[in-house]
Amino acid sequence: MSRCLVIQHVEPEGPYAIALALEEYGVELDVRHLFAGDEVPTQLDEYSGVVVMGGPMSVTSDHGFPTRRAELALLAQAVAIGLPTLCVCLGAQLLAVATGGRVYAGEHGREIGFGTVRLESTADDDYLLSSLERDQTVLHWHGDTFDLGPDAVRLCENELYKNQCFSVGPNAWGFQFHFEVDKEAVEAFVETFQGEVTAAGLDPFAILGDAPEAISRLVDLTDQVTTRFALLVAAFRMVNDPPFQR
Repeated sequence: MSRCLVIQHVEPEGPYAIALALEEYGVELDVRHLFAGDEVPTQLDEYSGVVVMGGPMSVTSDHGFPTRRAELALLAQAVAIGLPTLCVCLGAQLLAVATGGRVYAGEHGREIGFGTVRLESTADDDYLLSSLERDQTVLHWHGDTFDLGPDAVRLCENELYKNQCFSVGPNAWGFQFHFEVDKEAVEAFVETFQGEVTAAGLDPFAILGDAPEAISRLVDLTDQVTTRFALLVAAFRMVNDPPFQR
């Protein structure tokens, strides 16, 4: 049976639709709740995939982020062995640094709430993103941004921050934005991080009001990315299981 490691940094930023798709295709989840004291594995031998979710900590410092170095090492290992890897928000920033990129405070300030990203032509041949419409409505929730490493390929951008989504190697993706959320997830984000919203000069109730329509426009992206990733994870274990090795 395929097994996927899920790194969850804070309670509201769970895997949501990603977890549902993985379970639908028979993938067992090993969710590590770091906020509850779970440890980060040092090896990936038992896994067919890795998912790293978001959080308010900074990739630039160990302060308040004691698992930072362990996660960077784990992601570097995952990319090196071609393990299916999906990283969201903070996870995308970790993947960028683990593969030679740089994270820093965004010059345009925090990007929070629903907005649009545009798929670049590089997405036309991407396993997760091919065939989707160019303009996609997504949920932004970040203050830092990043430069990509030498082997990464940018897949999405918008007017504020050019690196919104990227791939590195054959099976690893980083999404700066959230595509996995439902209405309950947005409510949990707003409740937990309301201070960030108001500090950015935004109205948290406006985000909640935008959620139903915005999430309805997010469905195609959510369904395609989560389904294709789940299929990749499920197939990875089938190919690499000892009974199938030559």
